[in-house]
Amino acid sequence: MTAPLLSTEHPELYWAVLTALFTSMLWVPHIIQRIYEMKPYAALRDPRHDEDTKAPWAQQAIRAHTNAIENLVIFATFAVAINALDAGTDLTARAAALFFAARVGHYGVYVMGLPWLRTPLYLLGFACQSVLGLTLLGLV
Repeated sequence: MTAPLLSTEHPELYWAVLTALFTSMLWVPHIIQRIYEMKPYAALRDPRHDEDTKAPWAQQAIRAHTNAIENLVIFATFAVAINALDAGTDLTARAAALFFAARVGHYGVYVMGLPWLRTPLYLLGFACQSVLGLTLLGLV
């Protein structure tokens, strides 16, 4: 077995990759629900999702997925820049790990329809992004 290409020597990149892997799988529950409701042929024949699913959680799942993609772009940009500039610190490493945890939690509570938890988790992720961005600007 070979050693992983990415290790904790580059924690911001490590957490960015885990966040990207997690985000890349968030479409699956929504699609499974569509196939269950519409049957495979009809679900796969509706590539633009013109028909909403009947399950509110599945609609929330697709919105949570979209939100995760939007935030991944920002987080990954900062993580790559921190790595390229060798600007990582203990604080940026912890912020990157916390960002991943916040995004996992955000998806879960978004799908469950718990806005009083969703918003604080979103704001926690934003704070983590801010730590990385402000570090790059030399403000942290």
